[in-house]
Amino acid sequence: MNEHITRLILSATGAQDMVELSTLQSLWSGYGSIVRYGLTGADRSSVVVKHVRPPLGDSHPRGWNTSLSHTRKLRSYAVEAAWYQHWRSRCDWNCYAPQCLAVATHGKEVYIVLEDLTAAGYDTIKRSVSGAEMDVCLTWLAHFHATFLGEVPKRLWPTGTYWHLATRPDELDALDDRRLREAAVEIDRRLTESPFQTFVHGDAKLANFCFTRDGTQVAAVDFQYVGGGCGMKDLAYFVGSCLDEADCERLESRLLDTYFERLASALDAQRTNIDLSALEKDWRALYPVAWTDFHRFIKGWSPGHWKINGYSERIARDVVDSL
Repeated sequence: MNEHITRLILSATGAQDMVELSTLQSLWSGYGSIVRYGLTGADRSSVVVKHVRPPLGDSHPRGWNTSLSHTRKLRSYAVEAAWYQHWRSRCDWNCYAPQCLAVATHGKEVYIVLEDLTAAGYDTIKRSVSGAEMDVCLTWLAHFHATFLGEVPKRLWPTGTYWHLATRPDELDALDDRRLREAAVEIDRRLTESPFQTFVHGDAKLANFCFTRDGTQVAAVDFQYVGGGCGMKDLAYFVGSCLDEADCERLESRLLDTYFERLASALDAQRTNIDLSALEKDWRALYPVAWTDFHRFIKGWSPGHWKINGYSERIARDVVDSL
């Protein structure tokens, strides 16, 4: 067992002893792993450690092995560590994230010791969801966006999401859709110049939500791309991760209505002075823009991806025409 991990966990938890239980997953492109450790003599039975260890060679599932890609990944783990150290405490049970017990670095390696969500009752990851379970995630997103509305993303990405235009020049250059490529800067500008900026999770796909067994509560993980932005980026990306083309179109109005109902409730509970009517009008208009922003990325990154469908093409065409 890595001696740095051992010392860090024992110090952070007060445990007398520990044992590696299982590797939960490898990090993207071979940049490390997420491992569960069992504890003895502590007030918790286990912890999860995100261990970032950059590979010696290049490895990328889709061939994007560049120095820019490497730099972006390293920055993303620094952002995630900063998120847990400086911002996670703002998240209550309505937008829960694992507690951070310790963060440390050793050379180029990063260790983030986290609460084990499985032990906390968030033990279920779903590949598909019911309408009610989607609503639980929409509630999480609404409360997250309400919590950080108007905040400056210090130590985070100035503009969140892993597909943000400024961090993806290679994918833009590879985009064959000329009209969409030429509209990319204006699409990005409209999103970043919305007067209602918040923090976005940045990778709010279904796989990054951990449900309680009864499906009534969720916690979110993987905050590598958290940063400033319009909340519609998270919403559009989440919906696209859950539904097929037909349901994305059929359920669009209901999902937007549900999200804004939950957002209104969250903001009301916080007793903010935000003009909710103006916010909703602005963000509803930006939902298709946010959808198109991700569509722009995915068409350049992986032209054969399953998310490139007729619904997304129609939305993108309408948005580009409107510009």
